Amino acid sequence: MMLIWSFNLTPHYTHLMPINYNILPSPCYVIDEERFRKNLSLIRHVANESGAEIILAFKGFAMWGVFPILREYVSGAAASSVDEARLCFEEIGSPAHTYSPVYKESSFSSILKYSSHVTFNSLNQFRKYSNELKNNSKFISAGLRINPEFSEVSHGLYNPCSPGSRLGVIADDLKDGLPQGIEGLHFHVLFESDSYALEKVLEIVEAKFGKFFPYLKWINMGGGHLMTRRDYNCEHLIKVLKKFHEKSGLHVILEPGSAFAWETGELVATIEDIVVNEGIKTLIPDISFTAHMPDCLEMPYKPKIAGATDPIKGKPTYRIGGNSCLSGDVMGEWSFEKELKPGDRLVFLDMIHYTMVKTSTFNGVHHPSIGIWTLDGNFKLLREFGYEDYKNRLS
Repeated sequence: MMLIWSFNLTPHYTHLMPINYNILPSPCYVIDEERFRKNLSLIRHVANESGAEIILAFKGFAMWGVFPILREYVSGAAASSVDEARLCFEEIGSPAHTYSPVYKESSFSSILKYSSHVTFNSLNQFRKYSNELKNNSKFISAGLRINPEFSEVSHGLYNPCSPGSRLGVIADDLKDGLPQGIEGLHFHVLFESDSYALEKVLEIVEAKFGKFFPYLKWINMGGGHLMTRRDYNCEHLIKVLKKFHEKSGLHVILEPGSAFAWETGELVATIEDIVVNEGIKTLIPDISFTAHMPDCLEMPYKPKIAGATDPIKGKPTYRIGGNSCLSGDVMGEWSFEKELKPGDRLVFLDMIHYTMVKTSTFNGVHHPSIGIWTLDGNFKLLREFGYEDYKNRLS
């Protein structure tokens, strides 16, 4: 008999129809349409009030099965590769704002085909492709990624301004001015940050690169703007963006990834076994941290589980180990209200942004199904995976 949870996933939302996790296939990523639309509505509000263009960054969320909903609220996306640019072109219906640390000659013509904006990571990359850019049959707005050499991101894995960073050009690289043909600047130095962090960054960007603003058309402030987090001050963000636009005259672009899918869905799994070794109880579900939640290990961060807490003495407490053969495919510990058993369900919270796009089929473990819990209280399966998906990744 499966465990049926009774809990409030996100207190800042009022649900029309709570998700029945027990009727879902296992394992399964499920996005809640109601929560997703609430995030989209807020993002559209910020865009409308600030005058900024806010587009989705595919690197954080690329669940194209819900793009018909997304298109009701935003009309563009940011891509980091030719495949992401093509996905934007085909599934959102607009050319992408594309940036990559490097572009390959063999795919650059396709980048141009699927893009409206192309940002270059270095002066060398811009020089290499400037003629192809100019001779392209349609106009492409070219940008340059800058490194303001300032970021409040503490985790080195996510700090693009760490010493010796390969990402973007610093102000000293532009002593001779901007290359002819550059229309915009792009920086990305935030990570799940608030508007006050952006405000600090803009002061430094203006001090170091403001002399170029009169010669530009746009500035892309990248991602990391977690405006759908419950404690985020959206009105302050609107104020900051309007003030910057009025002062600089530049069209402002933001490309958050996490904000679109923040707290919109879960990863549902089933406990298959419980292993006890030296008094430590380890749950083994039908999912893997290394394959299905790799960001939990690389950051690292401990995901929240519905109905569970950090360890509490006297309560049933378990580690969780994945179903791959990797020894390190394990996290823990969590305490629950009662003893668990095989067949019970685990619901990992906030698994839709970044987690899903980083998954793999390491060890041949099946990728979780993907579905949506609709506004009318029904589950719609968007995709399930099997042997052919695993086989066709390699040859």
